[in-house]
Amino acid sequence: MSDHIAENLVIDLMNLQGIIQKKVGGALSMHGLGLSDYLVLNQLYLAPAQKMRRSELAERVGLSPSGITRLLNPLEKIGLVEKEANARDARVSLVTLSASGKTVYEEAKTAFSEAANNLFTALDAAKQDNLSSLIKPLL
Repeated sequence: MSDHIAENLVIDLMNLQGIIQKKVGGALSMHGLGLSDYLVLNQLYLAPAQKMRRSELAERVGLSPSGITRLLNPLEKIGLVEKEANARDARVSLVTLSASGKTVYEEAKTAFSEAANNLFTALDAAKQDNLSSLIKPLL
């Protein structure tokens, strides 16, 4: 019985992920960003000095090292992030949020917040809090 519950839960969560991707991604596309782009800019925005090691950034957004490279290359090309070598260790590559990246992020954050709030209008604040508490141990 519990196998079916777990299977149905995975299916429901995947369906919810698709809805989130569509609605939040749509809101972010008006700023020229995809959801993964936004998550990268968000991590950099919150980081000390708005700078992170590439490997740490990959881990935080759930991407492989090659996946983060593929995501960062276009962001660097359009000037939202800058790559920089670590002065102490040449093997370590740092990523910095550029001034224009910060501006784009701050503008997109409003759209992200609005889309996120619209997603959960069916749940009152207590239910949203409860859902958050249930999800956190799985992450």
